[in-house]
Amino acid sequence: MSTIHSVKRAHCHLAWDHSIPPVLRVQSGETVTFDCLDASNGQLTPASTVASVASLVFAQLDQVNGPVFVEGATPGDTLRVDVLDVRTADWGWSALIPGFGLLTDEFPAPALKIWTLHPHSAVAADGEYGYAWFDEARGIRIPLRPFAGEMGVAPGKPGAHSTIPPYATGGNVDTRHLTKGSTLYLPVEAEGALFSIGDGHAAQGDGEVSGTAIETPMNVTVRLTVIKDKPYVKTPHFVTHSPHGREDEFYCTTGVESDIREATRAAVRNMIAFLVAEHGLAREEAYILCSVAGDLRMHEVVDMPNYVIGMMLPKSIFTKDK
Repeated sequence: MSTIHSVKRAHCHLAWDHSIPPVLRVQSGETVTFDCLDASNGQLTPASTVASVASLVFAQLDQVNGPVFVEGATPGDTLRVDVLDVRTADWGWSALIPGFGLLTDEFPAPALKIWTLHPHSAVAADGEYGYAWFDEARGIRIPLRPFAGEMGVAPGKPGAHSTIPPYATGGNVDTRHLTKGSTLYLPVEAEGALFSIGDGHAAQGDGEVSGTAIETPMNVTVRLTVIKDKPYVKTPHFVTHSPHGREDEFYCTTGVESDIREATRAAVRNMIAFLVAEHGLAREEAYILCSVAGDLRMHEVVDMPNYVIGMMLPKSIFTKDK
């Protein structure tokens, strides 16, 4: 049986940098449990208001816990990360942060939603780990499928690298498919790999279009194994299961533009318009809902000059008939 180690909330850092001393050393194949604050680094709480969003200190956002030195990992190897368990707190938050998000120019004012999370004691047959009401009166219910938005290893390039963007070595990949039971492969560039993790998400759509998911503190357990025979892993690769766990029906909007970013913005903008018209949401509410439940898809990328980008929203989140 492999040894189980733990990394505390205080064992965190705000940059990817291979000069940061490890907080823990483990053997290949051992298991580590991380206790992580939310992406606000504790600046937001269940009692926060929209005024708290305006006063966020950006330099303190998106901390990660670690780093963990894995014995035997050398540059050119691959670190296999098996996600064994992810547990959220009983609350979370989503926000519109001025200057951040795909449609930031259209949503200049801050907004904040505090969620009450209802985790299941066991994973349901449909793949849900729990649920949260977006709007109980309207019957809009979000399934919880928690994951860590940040998982990565230290880059080989010297210096401090922000935890906000993703890199070839991982980092803020915000990939909602990295839930319990998934496996992530990361290219090792520094001795010991120096693995860190954070940015707990209770639910997120593909794209995280408003800039936030349902952000939440989390406890996550992973197994770290050094792999010597995957030299082709130069960026994050992963193995996962179906994100929905069942056959689902979707309402889809598209954006058709000659610029792929503008096509993406149009797809989201059109979904917001649908939610306002058909479900009576305010535009800010609709934008947040797109970020936590809508999935972006590249539908067509070869028939130039235009791209077709779609946003797909599962109809199952609407539990009441119109």
